[in-house]
Amino acid sequence: MFGLGPTELIIIAVIILLIFGAKRLPEIGKGVGGAIREFKKVKKDLSTKETPDENQDRDKEQNKDDNPSVLESKVTDKLLDQIPGVKKAIDIKKKAEKLKDLIK
Repeated sequence: MFGLGPTELIIIAVIILLIFGAKRLPEIGKGVGGAIREFKKVKKDLSTKETPDENQDRDKEQNKDDNPSVLESKVTDKLLDQIPGVKKAIDIKKKAEKLKDLIK
């Protein structure tokens, strides 16, 4: 698994426990689990709606535009909404950018 042994995984788990605390870990796990379920659901919905020809056309358009796909943006939005600390951090970042624009 990515070249990580049991010792490294235990160290990472202890660091995560120290950073977030025991009370927040179930919330974070629930958020990540929900995001994974939502990712699978969106992936399944998109794969049933599109035919193989549409997939090839869409892939060509994405390569030309270099824009993130619809799937990526939906999954990112769902993931950010479900993880407790990330949403607050994004709100703070947006407020900081607004202040920065006002100062200019």
